[in-house]
Amino acid sequence: MNDTSASTEHAVREHVATEHSVQRTSRALIVALHGAVRAVRMYPVENNAVQKAMSELATAVARVTDTDGTCGVRRIGDYLFINETRLRLTLDNYAAVAHVLGLFREAGIGGLTIVGAPAARSWVVVLSFLQAPPITVPEEDRMGLLAARLEQASIVGFELSPPSDEPGGDDAELDQKERARQTYVRSLDVTRDVMTSARLGKSPSLKRVKRAVQGIVDAILTDTASMLGLTTLREFDEYTFVHSVNVCILSTALGRRIGLSKLQLLDLGLAALLHDIGKSRVPLEVLNKRGVLDEAERALLQTHTWQGVLALLSLPAGTGRAWRPMIAAFEHHMRTDLSGYPRPVRARRMSLFSRVIAVADGFDAATTTRVYQASPWSPADVLRGMRDNARLGLDPVIVKAFINLTGIYPVGTVVVLDSFELALVQQASPEPTALSRPIVRLLSDAQGNRIVDTTLCDLTRRDDSGHFLRTIIRTEDPERYGISISDYFA
Repeated sequence: MNDTSASTEHAVREHVATEHSVQRTSRALIVALHGAVRAVRMYPVENNAVQKAMSELATAVARVTDTDGTCGVRRIGDYLFINETRLRLTLDNYAAVAHVLGLFREAGIGGLTIVGAPAARSWVVVLSFLQAPPITVPEEDRMGLLAARLEQASIVGFELSPPSDEPGGDDAELDQKERARQTYVRSLDVTRDVMTSARLGKSPSLKRVKRAVQGIVDAILTDTASMLGLTTLREFDEYTFVHSVNVCILSTALGRRIGLSKLQLLDLGLAALLHDIGKSRVPLEVLNKRGVLDEAERALLQTHTWQGVLALLSLPAGTGRAWRPMIAAFEHHMRTDLSGYPRPVRARRMSLFSRVIAVADGFDAATTTRVYQASPWSPADVLRGMRDNARLGLDPVIVKAFINLTGIYPVGTVVVLDSFELALVQQASPEPTALSRPIVRLLSDAQGNRIVDTTLCDLTRRDDSGHFLRTIIRTEDPERYGISISDYFA
């Protein structure tokens, strides 16, 4: 490693570590606030659960104050800010963030700044108001009512501020990201409910699933880049659910690339979202086993293909059977040469939907950390293997279309440029002939200095003499630099 690379790595890791620390303390505060509101709603003040929640909240406030010198929670649109830090989406804290956003909105509050260390009694008054604001009072008057209550009770330590229309960055970009994010999380919730219901032997309705797929298709048709970016949000403990949503997004985008109609995309999205529903019938100890599966366990896991058909057959048939999802669930591991599983009893050709889903499924699985895959492959390496390794049994035409969709360096790939700048692939180039020249987000300059206000850079740009301004020279492991890919797409 040369001196420039070493200094770049050190500087980036140092800045990223600080940024992640701020995000962690900010998220911990919102989770603690969410837990305290729930405790106050469910138990009397003297209950141990309330006292514990108050203690955790006080600790979280103190940590934020120690870091920033102050502790304030602000709501701007559909985003939460802790002081000047906008909370980024993580799948494990989205419920808490969404709940706190709703509480502030219903209470007519734009911001709450904590001064000093308010007593538990003071917190109870504020939290009680947040979880049950007077709905008979106009929303614009509710903050004033809370302020009056605090004054009457001689409670200090809280400063309220009204809702703000101040933008939290590029409005258009935030609006696009927020719509994509809401669609993603809604789809995740639906998938979790369907898989859980199937595991418990219940028969969930397909209506919610179809609505979720409709949202994904609409988002792909209007903002493909934001939706593809969200497939980088990979949560280890939620692998089955996240994987199904990612495969749905990737399959729908790929289907659009090969020219499917909107109605066909809806059918493809439904099949992709439900392609692994058979795993709901596989024992959790097999799905979550760390290490290599033995032969019997592998055979049991492979039954999820035909088990998926049975699970889909058990769904209510009020609007017709999900025939295409059944075929995709059965075929998506079969391989084009039929060497995969389950082995067919007679010659057949995999359906188009199954071939599309197989490519999306293979790409997402290979690039995701799982219990038995601690070191996933880089997206660029996975694409190379899908293109060059015929033994994977993927349709080469579909793979080519997928590479045209993602580019040679897919979204979420960390790259080093010939300028020695570090960058993150944000989206594929809109020019079909520029597969190796995506649009990237610059993360550090040539000296390794972290770029705080990151900017997008189109690698197809040339100077006056016709030479490219920047070119990718290699990919990098984001963990080496302490980079969390999802921080840039949430």
